[in-house]
Amino acid sequence: MEKAVIIKYSEIGVKGKNRHLFEEALVRRIEDVLSKVGDGFKVTRPQGRIFVESEDGSDFDFEDVKEALLKVFGIQEFALCHVTKDDGTEALAKELVDFLKEQYEGEVFSFKVNTRRARKNYPLESMELSALMGEKILDAFPEWKVDVHDPELIVHIEIRDKINYYAKSYQGLRGLPNGTGGRAMLLLSGGIDSPVAGYMMAKRGIVLDAVYFHAPPYTSERAKQKVVDLAKQVAAYSGEIRLHVVNFTDIQLAIYEKCPHDELTIIMRRYMMRIAEDFAGQDGAMALITGESVGQVASQTIQSLNCTNEVCKLPVFRPLIGFDKQDIIDISQQIETYETSILPYEDCCTIFVAKHPVTKPRAERIRASERKLDDVIDELYKTAIETTETIVIN
Repeated sequence: MEKAVIIKYSEIGVKGKNRHLFEEALVRRIEDVLSKVGDGFKVTRPQGRIFVESEDGSDFDFEDVKEALLKVFGIQEFALCHVTKDDGTEALAKELVDFLKEQYEGEVFSFKVNTRRARKNYPLESMELSALMGEKILDAFPEWKVDVHDPELIVHIEIRDKINYYAKSYQGLRGLPNGTGGRAMLLLSGGIDSPVAGYMMAKRGIVLDAVYFHAPPYTSERAKQKVVDLAKQVAAYSGEIRLHVVNFTDIQLAIYEKCPHDELTIIMRRYMMRIAEDFAGQDGAMALITGESVGQVASQTIQSLNCTNEVCKLPVFRPLIGFDKQDIIDISQQIETYETSILPYEDCCTIFVAKHPVTKPRAERIRASERKLDDVIDELYKTAIETTETIVIN
């Protein structure tokens, strides 16, 4: 008996004439994650489904495949299914009962049978086959009960060239496949929020690149490694990330020396956005992504966000903008970035924070303060760009 992984996709199914582009992107991403599991997998996409099989029909380690697929955006659910020839309903019923006995002997369920007849010349309608298989299951498991509305167990049958059946399925991440939403630049810090923001935009099919602002010697190599590790954790879901590590120390020191201290955070943030846009232009990114949430800190009030936006030509995506901090922590724990984010290595934003930062900055005043940098900023900015280290993370 052959085995395969049957994959159902989510909103791809309503994409109309462009649907095949999304299906092809999902297949590419599945092939990519499976290449890290091992060789010999074949990924196909018959109508409405995607199948993963071994190329030679041999068995494979489903646990490894499962862990890989749980990090792929675009999947609604998937299951390890049994694949059998169409030898008639009696043969199918026997295989199905044997399968259920092997999996659930001694357990009692309410259940239903759900049949999908992709091959329309099959002699029975979907509901007829479901009813017939349900009868055979009840004969073999008299303590089980049929519940078509809220069953504890759903037995799935799909009629194609061959017949697939399974009972246990796993929920996927849903969303859109990697690469279908364009490219954007993530401002990645060592905190909790920005990795979650990157994950959430990757879930909409966006390819991520990232920029990190490093401030040696005020921030350590361990702080930099922490961000590299966070990028790797996000890349497990998003695919390859180009991480630009910008030496921001001299720009921060100039701002600290020449600008009002209550405006430090806003002015530094504005220069970060400018630099991020420069790298976005180099990488072909069409938007910036930040982990900002309204009111979480002084630089994230509406007035502060307005001042930050003023220097941006590209749209700025803020997927966490209305989230409570605990909401963000919950997601960071789900994607396993939280423990890395809370490691006690300071980033540049926390080292140079003002004691009493302005919470309602006015753009014209911030621009006036930035003019105090006119004699040094161009050279410092150019040096920061030219000395940036780019790390490819996958």
